Amino acid sequence: MGKLYFVRHGQTVWNVENKICGATDSPLTDKGHEQAKEAAMKIKEDIDNGKIHIDEILTSPLSRAYDTAEEISKITGIPMRVEQRLIEQNFGKWESTPRDGGDFKLAKQNFIDSYEGGESMFRMAQRIYNLLDDIKKEPDKVYLLVAHNGISRFIMSYFRDMTNEEFAAYGIKNAELKEFVF
Repeated sequence: MGKLYFVRHGQTVWNVENKICGATDSPLTDKGHEQAKEAAMKIKEDIDNGKIHIDEILTSPLSRAYDTAEEISKITGIPMRVEQRLIEQNFGKWESTPRDGGDFKLAKQNFIDSYEGGESMFRMAQRIYNLLDDIKKEPDKVYLLVAHNGISRFIMSYFRDMTNEEFAAYGIKNAELKEFVF
């Protein structure tokens, strides 16, 4: 039985400003860098204590995730590489707008809308589900995926059924570690 781990990137400038980051490259804050180091130390401690094993880190190419993954790799010694399919969803015209905006909340309910230049929920699901299917084919290899909150929703929906409301509300904290078992 295979498994994988997931870590969301540390806090970003746009997280603090309550803006939708999406595929826009918002850098980590000082707190975000500290969160990445803390996550790395926790993972190293769990590895050293035999609680977990990770063979490789796959990271989104966006700097907020890449820098988080790089910190984890540096502290744990786990090799890392960029996985393009882990890039956050492009929210098109909604990028840089308020995360809690009512119009955006309504727009996200249309799973086939590309947000005028972005990526639809269906296309995003296909991309992430294909990645997870590929990972599942290697049950003896354990990956740590370092990516984004939007990605975490799709990963959770791969492993369990969710209502639209549960899907929309699901999220994890910056630099939080989750385990998923196939």
